[in-house]
Amino acid sequence: MAKDKDKKDEKEKKVKSSGKGERFVDMSADAVVVDENVLEEQLNEEKEEKEPKVRGKKYQEARKKVDTTKAYSPKEAFELLKEVSVSKKNGTVEAHFNVTEKGLSGDTNLPHSTGKARKVAIFSDELAEQIKAGKIDFDVLLATAADMPKILPLAKALGPKGLMPNPKSGTLVPDPKKALENFSGNSLHYKTEKDFPLIHTVIGKVDQPVEELTENLKALVKAVNPKNIKKVTVKSTMSPGIRVNF
Repeated sequence: MAKDKDKKDEKEKKVKSSGKGERFVDMSADAVVVDENVLEEQLNEEKEEKEPKVRGKKYQEARKKVDTTKAYSPKEAFELLKEVSVSKKNGTVEAHFNVTEKGLSGDTNLPHSTGKARKVAIFSDELAEQIKAGKIDFDVLLATAADMPKILPLAKALGPKGLMPNPKSGTLVPDPKKALENFSGNSLHYKTEKDFPLIHTVIGKVDQPVEELTENLKALVKAVNPKNIKKVTVKSTMSPGIRVNF
């Protein structure tokens, strides 16, 4: 009889909500209250208490050489970057811009190599079949306005990768073959992140002369427009960031 009563009591327990983020099980005098907001705060505190990832000894030593309160001239920044890059391989040189607004994008030709060639494709029926099959091995897609009815059904594959041709980026043009020249060599496409006013791009390799890296950065700053830029930082694949007085 006692067991039957216990089972009956168990069935009568109900989960209720106060409508204010609280959830509790009605257990009369033994009621348990769990405030979801408090629980979330506790989880966040536990995450903060965990020890941060410890960088290697070489990185820590390199970090000490960078004055975080100073904005270096481009020439000084790249000289220091070569010194504090701890990668065993020839790493890439990255430029990171904090800009005034989201949605900034464009193309520019740098005076020197970025060490990273972009593969440019011109739209065709054969290429459309490859895209449908999930084979996308290009970085830029050029097309004409007449091609767009065939390209629009491929938007789900091309859109997330930023490969949809459009006039603003110079990829939707009357003569794709002629436009191909603008995207070869040292051409560079820059754009902000989807949700933040930040631009990240590669402008060269660590083993390039300081003069070349300096000129590439200046060309990029000019293309983005200094009026749109709040802060410039350069770094290599494995180095601390170095703030630049642009």
